[in-house]
Amino acid sequence: MKTFCGRANPTTGALDWVEESEEYDYHQEIARSCYADMLHDKDRNEKYYEGIRAAVSRVKARGERVVVLDIGTGTGLLSMMAVTAGADYCYAIEVFKPMAQAATCIVERNSFSDKIKVINKHSTEVTVGPDGDMQERANILVTELFDTELIGEGALPSYEHAHMHLVQAGCEAVPHRATIYAQLVESDMLWKWSQLQPIELDGNKLLPPPAVVKCAGAPSVCDIQLSQVPPESFTPLGPICTMFSVDFSKPVSSAAQSYTAQFKAQTSGRAQVVLSWWDIDMDPDGNIVCTMAPSWSYSDPRTYPWRDHWMQSVYFLPAEEKVSEGEELNLIVSHDDYSLWYSLTQSEQNDVKVAKFRPCCTCQAHLVWTRPRFGELNDEQRTESYVNALRSILKPDSVCLSVSDGSLLPIFAHLLGSKKVFSLENSGMAKQVIEQLLHANSLKHGVQLLGIRPEQLSLADLEGNQISVLMGEPYFSTSLLPWHSLFFWYCRTAVAQLLHPNATILPRAATLYIVAVEFQDLWRIRAPCGTCEGFDVSPMDEMIQQSLDYRESWEAEPHPLWEYPCHALTKPQPVLTFDFTQCVPEQPVNSDGTVPFTGRGLCHGVALWMEYQLTEDITVSLGLTKPVSEEGACEWNPHRKQGVFFFRSTRETSGNGREDLAYNLTFEPHTGDIKMDFSITEP
Repeated sequence: MKTFCGRANPTTGALDWVEESEEYDYHQEIARSCYADMLHDKDRNEKYYEGIRAAVSRVKARGERVVVLDIGTGTGLLSMMAVTAGADYCYAIEVFKPMAQAATCIVERNSFSDKIKVINKHSTEVTVGPDGDMQERANILVTELFDTELIGEGALPSYEHAHMHLVQAGCEAVPHRATIYAQLVESDMLWKWSQLQPIELDGNKLLPPPAVVKCAGAPSVCDIQLSQVPPESFTPLGPICTMFSVDFSKPVSSAAQSYTAQFKAQTSGRAQVVLSWWDIDMDPDGNIVCTMAPSWSYSDPRTYPWRDHWMQSVYFLPAEEKVSEGEELNLIVSHDDYSLWYSLTQSEQNDVKVAKFRPCCTCQAHLVWTRPRFGELNDEQRTESYVNALRSILKPDSVCLSVSDGSLLPIFAHLLGSKKVFSLENSGMAKQVIEQLLHANSLKHGVQLLGIRPEQLSLADLEGNQISVLMGEPYFSTSLLPWHSLFFWYCRTAVAQLLHPNATILPRAATLYIVAVEFQDLWRIRAPCGTCEGFDVSPMDEMIQQSLDYRESWEAEPHPLWEYPCHALTKPQPVLTFDFTQCVPEQPVNSDGTVPFTGRGLCHGVALWMEYQLTEDITVSLGLTKPVSEEGACEWNPHRKQGVFFFRSTRETSGNGREDLAYNLTFEPHTGDIKMDFSITEP
């Protein structure tokens, strides 16, 4: 059986749908799943084990036979914990076939096959009875169905079905309950990820379209490592509120509901953002708690247990609202069966009707621009760099062509006095968003938007004008890895015949940089586990390694490194430069060499990013935003993902010249991709 997979194509700027074998899809899912991160979460594992032992003891104390239902068993870890704690039998349900096979192997490896039955089904398809998947209903329900938003993986419908069909009334549940917490804050930094801000340019103020300002924004949660958001970047307007709890030992409803927390505003400000997280009580008394609270909420942040499979949530209010200190407020959370959303009212509005359906984007901008892209467009320093670069090259007779997705550069070029400005907008939705922006600022005739691809562009489309300035950010919505934005280079090549002989290209070049790093925590998503809480889970390590070895699954991955602290073990090294003033070459471009290790530590891998040379003296980095400190601390651009190449095994470096990072990179013009190989060598 074949499956179609979408891949970013740097040569076309589009997603190509490629037919692959059925195994390809499985291998990609496994290779990128980060299962290991969960098993490296010692806090989670210990709390589950403690909760399971307590639940088994409570059932045994009632003189009952202990039958456990483990929904979403994964490796079978929780089932093995249950049997070790004294459970008589355990039904372990896992819908993902490769994972179910791994669980079966792990159960056998640990000699639990006589006590654990792995069922490769969705829990809603499991049958109970003499001829069923389960011989009897369970009296202990163990699950790990949660995501960052708690309910985003369908926890509520799964619990609802389990209580109706798979477990006994009054069963024990591990975890016993979950509780959602939230805090209302003002944060310019985070709000810039939701709304386009006015931009000052030579006495002109570029205003966001009214439709964008009034839009409730993207309905999906913004999940981030909130611990990396500095406390000084937001102002709490209220206390941390307990929004609602779900008792998993009782029948659970997946029906839409709303809950309200009332409080007095602690200070005056603009209510913009809700920070939210949850914790789970593993026992009825709440003595065994696993919390997702960010590190800055801890009395000692050093005790914070890092995890990437469960992070924290940021929700943006539909519109910012002014609140006054001492004002009575209602923070309202609503949920359907898969998602949460928040709203705010004054307490005197007792008749407020909470929306039955979550907010959705009506302006299209939140569908065209991701949240980091909003942040990038609102980055004043970045805007200043582009405007200064444009100001240095534009002339009154300039004919400009912009090639990027949903970019503001063509508007800047018009406001700076260009004679003609054209912009290629291949996406109809992006084209409409820019049209709204032009209309809102009475610039409708200042920029001509062309809904065609670069290779389709003709002199007639440009009204007979040759292009004197070709510009781009470059930003393309299909780009996943830093070098995917080289699509700009292919666009430049496609329109080469339409360029004036003395045309200026902005950016004029791009350089790929690398640096070897030691991650504080991100290494956990790739590190093999071996054993976990005394159980041999190495078959899962072998399964992941097999998937990583499957074709191109072993390559650089995109990660927003501002969320994942690391320190540099080498100096940043430029390895490939792409000259946009020339066309894309026909032959591959290779770069190899070594970089000495200057820092001591465990080398987990290599970070890669692009820097764009806008003009001779203006550069924009999409990776490191400041020089690496003497201690190796790195500060990363928060609006773009960087590439990370993980080594299969870590190696300690002395930093005294005994080891080098060896690299070999090849840019393939016909695919637009970069093949890479890294190793640690001794000179």
